[in-house]
Amino acid sequence: MSDDVVRVSNEWLALREPADAASRSRELIEHLRLGTTGRWVIHDLGGGTGAMGRWLAPLLDGPQHWVVHDRDAELLAVAAADTPGPAADGSAVTVDTKQSDITATEPGDLAGATLITASALLDMLTEDELAGVVAACAAAGCPTLLAMSVVGRVELDPADPPDRRVADAFNAHQRRATSRGRLLGPDAAPRAVDEFERRGAEVLVRPSPWRLGAPQAELATVWFTGWARAACEQEPELAGEIDAYMRQRLGQATAGQLDVTVDHVDLLILPPRAGQASSKRGESA
Repeated sequence: MSDDVVRVSNEWLALREPADAASRSRELIEHLRLGTTGRWVIHDLGGGTGAMGRWLAPLLDGPQHWVVHDRDAELLAVAAADTPGPAADGSAVTVDTKQSDITATEPGDLAGATLITASALLDMLTEDELAGVVAACAAAGCPTLLAMSVVGRVELDPADPPDRRVADAFNAHQRRATSRGRLLGPDAAPRAVDEFERRGAEVLVRPSPWRLGAPQAELATVWFTGWARAACEQEPELAGEIDAYMRQRLGQATAGQLDVTVDHVDLLILPPRAGQASSKRGESA
């Protein structure tokens, strides 16, 4: 991603890591555990500080080797230093990092993978970038776990009339045009499902909502600030109209009096069985 990419800070990733860990679908992990033996080789795309590995590695049996791909060398340094603990059965977990643009991932970059993962990635891609990532994952021929993709639904409690307008403006910002192309935002997950199913894969979809209450007041405050700021960037006239609303909401969030639900979905992609892909291509020809 050469431009129009906002750098994600280590501080933000550290703040959201517990909420992501609490939200990701454990049910999908049971599908991964079934029938899997031997050593895992796991490529984590856009893995940042390695939070996905710290969550998933202790849930899987067997020795694991993680390769964390990201464009940001500072985040990768954290991933190399803060490695996951042992696997669920006590097996060793090792980590390598690779500084790269994951939108330029080639099938050879994922050779030997037994699992590919990503978290909070899809909605930041354009249609062409998503197609490239899907093609690389599909070519690897192993399961792919894509977690924490936003779907465009946010609920604040207590509700306030401006919530809907801010949410709509934020969703438009998620779909904004950039020099790389138009971002998919909330459309990314269903588009990914279509892309993988077109290649004959089975896709399991499970909800993974953030539920932020008083214990997550700091995250709710930072999230709300960014959410409203992006909405005002998309619709500059909003800034003057919702000034009082923002002050009130920030006061509620800081005091732990604002409950926030941000809906996400997790996708587990299971590669087609032998003969399945060619059969599906024959049907669509």
